[in-house]
Amino acid sequence: MADSTPEDEESPLKFPCEFPIKAMGRATPELEIAVLEIMNRHVPDLGEGSVKTRESRNGNYISITVTIQARSRDQLDAIYMELTSCEHIVFAI
Repeated sequence: MADSTPEDEESPLKFPCEFPIKAMGRATPELEIAVLEIMNRHVPDLGEGSVKTRESRNGNYISITVTIQARSRDQLDAIYMELTSCEHIVFAI
């Protein structure tokens, strides 16, 4: 029987894995800056092409999807905690 950690038992994800994180908010330059600063704190090796943006139909809101190589559930939890506490981000999924 292989050793397993509580983290392995709690998450269906197998780390490391490719994982998209989406943050949405009002279409302002501050939103994109905030998302990238947060992501760079937790994922210093973001690859080229890992960030995609999409405006809402009327251009009032924007979604920013950052695809990362997630190393652990703790890393993902820390990213989501910081994203959801940012004043520029309405929600993150």
